[in-house]
Amino acid sequence: MHRIILFRGMNTGGVRAPVAEQRAMAVEMGLANPRTLLASGNLVVDSDRDPRSLEAEVEAAMERRFGLTLAAVVRTPEQWAGLIAANPFPDEAKAAPSKLLVMLMKDGIRPGVLDALRAFSGPGERVEPADGALFFWHPEGIGRSKLAEKAQPRLIGVGTGRNWNTVLRLADMVGLPSR
Repeated sequence: MHRIILFRGMNTGGVRAPVAEQRAMAVEMGLANPRTLLASGNLVVDSDRDPRSLEAEVEAAMERRFGLTLAAVVRTPEQWAGLIAANPFPDEAKAAPSKLLVMLMKDGIRPGVLDALRAFSGPGERVEPADGALFFWHPEGIGRSKLAEKAQPRLIGVGTGRNWNTVLRLADMVGLPSR
């Protein structure tokens, strides 16, 4: 079995943990076949550990090894397939995958967050919940988005975002069929 491990805020704001060291940490934790994608906190391992338990174990290991307090979000391939199937913006994802951001929430979606986020939406921007994640469509790009600027942990809770290209590349890494 595979596990997809996503770190919040990796390689942003001075938070650094080299990918080779992340893989070494995974091996020390008894996780097999660690692979990384990009240098932005995407780690895939072979393990049958419970995702929630593994989140806590990985967070503790990151603290010990790197001195970093980072949130980890762990998903199984089945959960990842469900996330992909739940995408409320399939046409947009095909047309401009880098403009679709999926925010995987560590502890679910807070009540009232959708109304708060929608109040900040710019022209054409949309946000929809699906499968315990928030899907953000940013037609003008994420870098220019007021909605993305406001989607911070103090408002939405702890989560970590990946654009649709990364979502699909991670799916490939765990053997999910291409879409």
